Amino acid sequence: MKRILVTGGAGFLGSHLCERLLQMGHAVVCLDNFFTGVKSNVHHLLDHSDFELLERDVAAPFHIEVDEIYNLACPASPIHYQFDPVQTVKTSVLGAMNMLELAKNLKIKIFQASTSEVYGDPHVHPQPESYWGNVNPVGLRSCYDEGKRCAETLFFDYHRQYGVNIKVGRIFNTYGPRMLPNDGRVVSNFIVQALRNDPITIYGDGKQTRSFCYVDDLIEAFVRIMATDDSCTGPINLGNPSEFHIVDLAKMVIELTGSKSSLVFQPLPHDDPKQRKPDITLAKSVLHWQPKIELKEGLLATIAYFQNHA
Repeated sequence: MKRILVTGGAGFLGSHLCERLLQMGHAVVCLDNFFTGVKSNVHHLLDHSDFELLERDVAAPFHIEVDEIYNLACPASPIHYQFDPVQTVKTSVLGAMNMLELAKNLKIKIFQASTSEVYGDPHVHPQPESYWGNVNPVGLRSCYDEGKRCAETLFFDYHRQYGVNIKVGRIFNTYGPRMLPNDGRVVSNFIVQALRNDPITIYGDGKQTRSFCYVDDLIEAFVRIMATDDSCTGPINLGNPSEFHIVDLAKMVIELTGSKSSLVFQPLPHDDPKQRKPDITLAKSVLHWQPKIELKEGLLATIAYFQNHA
């Protein structure tokens, strides 16, 4: 048994990771400041003898004795990370530094939940890990995009300078149960609107593409990257390479929910990427991992969750 710290552990991804680690027989310390994480996500874990919940901000230094760290703390949807952009940068940069200091002092491995947003609005498609990206450093999304890029820089500098055992995963669009209904991400937006029979809002012409990975597949990748030997630092793309037009996703959600929703089109937000598709060649070869859950199957599970938590 290991004692594992999960920052952002009451969030969408974090709560699923806490659950998985407990199932594997580990003790879990879930840290969250509840800016976007919610206690209901981990309520079913509170009575578990090996689960501990701490209400803290990762941007403030602290010490705890653990064997591994998964650093997931950071709002991940545009609505939330743009609400307080300075705090978003603090969470990404100071949070990364605080967790790296802890990992350095304890001589333990640490995972960084990075993002496909480090590629910005890409000129290379699909995006391999070798691509440096096309990111606006002064735009509305920069607090998140550049915050995550700086966090990666810190991880690799701590690795080179102090020998910290790092694992960096670049997460592409992920969906599933426990997404917030108001987080502004496309899957949750479409499902909530469809269940209410409200018009489904599509930004731009709907021809922009995304690749959607179901949460269970992604958590499996997290566990596998942490199990690699010390030579595997990443970054490794973690996502589903099946690419969909946004308008086709909307039509699929309408069909699966039996909704009477119509489609309405709004202007595309500034710096919104037009294409997003991971090259997961590295994940296949190093982690022996690729997503298994098809979009329709994952959407049905996610729709069922929102129907029961409306």
